Amino acid sequence: MTEAGQSGSVAPEILITAAEAFPAFERRVLAAEHEIVMGFRIFDPLTRLHSDAARKLGNTWIDLLADALCRGVRIEIHIADFDPVAATDLHGNCWRSMRILCGLRELVGPKAGARLTVRAEIHPARIGAIARLFFWPVVAARTRQIVRAARGDAPSHRRRILKYIPGVAWLQNRRAEVPPLSFPASHHQKLAVFDERWLYIGGLDLNDRRWDGHDHRRPAQQTWHDVQALLDDPDLAASARRHLKTFNATAAGDRDPADTPGLLRTLSRDQSRHRPWTMTPRPVIRELRDAHLQAAARAERLIYLETQFFRDRGLARALARRGRACPELRMILILPGAPETVAFQHRPALNGRFGDFLQSRCIATLRRAFGPRLLVASPVQPRTPKTQDIDADRASLDGSPLVYLHAKVSIFDDMAGIVSSANLNGRSLHWDTEAGIALTEPAHVKNLRQAVFRHWLPDGAGAEFMAPETAFESWRRMVRQNHRRKPDERAGFLVPYDRKAAEQTALALPGVPEEMV
Repeated sequence: MTEAGQSGSVAPEILITAAEAFPAFERRVLAAEHEIVMGFRIFDPLTRLHSDAARKLGNTWIDLLADALCRGVRIEIHIADFDPVAATDLHGNCWRSMRILCGLRELVGPKAGARLTVRAEIHPARIGAIARLFFWPVVAARTRQIVRAARGDAPSHRRRILKYIPGVAWLQNRRAEVPPLSFPASHHQKLAVFDERWLYIGGLDLNDRRWDGHDHRRPAQQTWHDVQALLDDPDLAASARRHLKTFNATAAGDRDPADTPGLLRTLSRDQSRHRPWTMTPRPVIRELRDAHLQAAARAERLIYLETQFFRDRGLARALARRGRACPELRMILILPGAPETVAFQHRPALNGRFGDFLQSRCIATLRRAFGPRLLVASPVQPRTPKTQDIDADRASLDGSPLVYLHAKVSIFDDMAGIVSSANLNGRSLHWDTEAGIALTEPAHVKNLRQAVFRHWLPDGAGAEFMAPETAFESWRRMVRQNHRRKPDERAGFLVPYDRKAAEQTALALPGVPEEMV
């Protein structure tokens, strides 16, 4: 595992929640002199600005980007596109951002506009032709649903649907054609490189939905916890820039993966041309998965995992093997109380229910191996639900509104800390394009652990909550006490994860690849 930040002199800046990350991101754009290269799953140029310096320019990222372009900075933005039928809203948001950014080029004029390059990139991996025929009735039904929903919309909106969603034109004209292409994977990374020196990387996309503060005092469905890292490291920045320049061509099979020392990736490739029956891409690079497996195999005192999804059964088995082999090893697993498509919907989505099935199996695997040495907890707000909180069944836990956790952080003793865009599920560890860093210098790992831990703990939490040797018992005692206390009397944010609620929602989908969720 390669250490990010080879100089070893400056620890990465760990940014907890958008309240820290967005202003830091804005400041790096303001400081850029020559070039910014970015890749995001979601990049909304109408996101509000938050730093004082940036707000002097205007209100949104359009103003920030316009200033950089007019100062002579070259900007290259890679925005993930999505399957238009299976992920219609995400696909529409991508092209909304593209239209706004094309308008920005006109706004700043030809000279400055020529410095902006924007690419909407759908992951090139496709479901094979035979598999598409098998799923065509489902795709057709979903497309008809989209058409029906758009009938009452303005003509301009209907024209956009016909332009951007394959299959709709066929249904409108009632003539049979080859079923539209289906894209099972996506580009899920969130990173930016400034002047080939600075790297901003982690789990946080850019839009107003991701904004939240340290106190998470928002309606449950508007909370969002995430972690980014900011590093002054030219070597690592060069690796990240090389990755951003080549990832889509690699996924298309047009070139070999780039050499990116210090950067951890997941990359997969289209195999539908040679395997018409396939439903999956072919994994090419699984550095993030390998880094987790290697660190887990060496951990001796404490493994800390903070992830939106814990659904990869191979990783769960590897962690369980280490737990059985090392009786002194303990594990803290922090998960959201429910997936977003379950927690904040009155009718839980199918993908969320299948995800709950896989996650329940993974947690059961860990419980059999670790027994009382495993703590699984979820963050909630220290208050009772109010009228502004959605009243869906799993939007609250232990009588408190959820804090939705989206972060992707793994810490193994003082040996390794991983910050990335990758969830601990099959999709992130095998299919989707992901990027992250591994910290292996003990001082940097300690800095990461203290920043991440401190966010969940009550003010004044002692050193026993921080040290790998003593943290588990202190955290377990705190979480158990919070379970017994009233919401406004709790210490910190954490309560026990409700395994039984997840099992009640869980739904097995035989034949569906586990990597789908």
